[in-house]
Order: sequence, then C-alpha cells, then structure tokens
Amino acid sequence: MEPTAADKLTAAAACGRIREVRELLRAGAQPNARNRYGRCAIQVMMMGSTGVAEVLLLHGAEPNLADPTTLTHPVHDAAREGFLETLRLLHRAGARLDVRDVWGRLPVDLAEARGHHDVVRYLRGAAGDTEGGDRAQAAAAEDPADLLGSHGWVVEEGRKRRRDWK
Repeated sequence: MEPTAADKLTAAAACGRIREVRELLRAGAQPNARNRYGRCAIQVMMMGSTGVAEVLLLHGAEPNLADPTTLTHPVHDAAREGFLETLRLLHRAGARLDVRDVWGRLPVDLAEARGHHDVVRYLRGAAGDTEGGDRAQAAAAEDPADLLGSHGWVVEEGRKRRRDWK
C-alpha cells in the first residue's frame, strides 16, 4: 500500500524532519489529516522539535486535537517529556492546558510525575493557580503567526531565522 500524504507528513514530523514537513505542506498535505493509524502530525511530532511544531501550526495544525484512544493532547506529550519551549509554543497557538486524558490527568500532573519542575511552574503560572492546572485556558490566537513570532523565531520564505527584536 502506497503511503498517503498524511502518512508521509506524520512520519516526517515524528522524526523531526522540518524541511520535509515544510515541503509536504507546501505540496498540499493537509496539516490535520490523519494517517493510517488515525493520528495527525501534531500528535506524533518530535516534541523536542519546536521548529516542526512551528511549521505545522503556521500551516493550520490544530493544537487541541485529542488522541482518539487516550484523549491525550499535544500539551500532554510536551509536558510529560519536559519540552517547555514546545509547550509554550502550543499554548501561544491556542492549546488548552485544562484538558484531561482518559485517566483524568492534566498536563501539569504528567509534568509533576516526571519531575519537570520548570514545566510545572509554567503550567501553574499559566493557570493562575498554585495547586493545579484545571483552570487554565489559552486565549485562541487570531493569527497564529503573531503568536509564533513571539517565540523568538520566524519562518520567512521557507527559512527559519532568529527574530529581529528591534
């Protein structure tokens, strides 16, 4: 069976291959299309690759997609693995932080269990709560590019560069 565009996109995202992700999206791959396993690129992306997350979000990937089996969101994965920059990027792009997985766990619960104290501090601060994250909710971005640009990197003409802070 020939791999679909969604299969190729999710494979590239999972491996952190930013150039391939960008090329596939430019060629018409849909950022929220599900692969043969029912997963989207933002759900399986290499969480430590903020560049992949940024490109997917700039092309319209939905940061609040839940895994159909576990109900985990990309913020759960980023929090569990301690990828604070990816978590911040997802949050700025409109990802909710108050979502529970099938076991009732919030992203802050997963970060706490793994000892990712910087992630816990961020999630609690974003929630305006010192005890947990269940009141957190991100403001939806009107233009994800505006929010992503504040991350410190911008993508222009297919090239990622450090943002000019002037």
